[in-house]
Amino acid sequence: MKYLLLLSLTLLGGCASGLRIDTSHPSRNFDSRAQYIVLHYTSADLPRSLELLTVGEVSSHYLIGAQPPTIYRLVDENQRAWHAGQSEWQGRTWLNASSIGIELVNPGYEDTANGRVWYPYDEAQIEALIVLLRDIVQRHHLPAANIIGHSDIAPMRKLDPGPLFPWQRLAAAGFGRWPQAAEVARLRSRFTQALPEISWVQRELSQIGYAAPRSGVLDEATQHALAAFQLHYRPSRYDGVLDAETAALLGALALSSP
Repeated sequence: MKYLLLLSLTLLGGCASGLRIDTSHPSRNFDSRAQYIVLHYTSADLPRSLELLTVGEVSSHYLIGAQPPTIYRLVDENQRAWHAGQSEWQGRTWLNASSIGIELVNPGYEDTANGRVWYPYDEAQIEALIVLLRDIVQRHHLPAANIIGHSDIAPMRKLDPGPLFPWQRLAAAGFGRWPQAAEVARLRSRFTQALPEISWVQRELSQIGYAAPRSGVLDEATQHALAAFQLHYRPSRYDGVLDAETAALLGALALSSP
């Protein structure tokens, strides 16, 4: 009875003084919560973008304005922002939990009588993005391949950051990936003679990271994944139709996939 009374008093004393946690044995076995950086456009001007991302139903960790190219931190990197939605990359799903979202103020596109018109990105805005990416990548030790677009992880429903986003320039700066021109030329010559089977296309898309089924037929999901790949690497035409150029780009990039 005396022991139980002493134990009760000890527990009560601990509650009164607050929780005590011993932090003298930190583990070396961990990495960053953030495994990917996902890039978006806002489809709105700066005031509306700030409103949507702070009091609306979506959010991102960063927002980059255009004129001037101001970088806004909206959500702490240790917290989960709501920017990716239903998504998949490299077999991981619902990437909100494992990614850092960066929104760029850009109208996206406008449908006109003469067709869809896309809005270019401001040069200084892209320069600010590169500076931000360098900081995030160094702190989280992220590989270049893990910088992707919203359209890459949600090809059935998203187009951002769009066909005018300068992916090749980012890859040249060390952020993202780009296929080697010599390898593309070699494969283009091969695929001009005969296009690969759809099962090959699905395998290569999956190797890169896209969510592509292994059905062996050009189903809707495969077409959307292929169109998302074209939007990123061959934005002059992104209709989800396989041709020699797309197959060459796909094969060259898959060869260099980690």
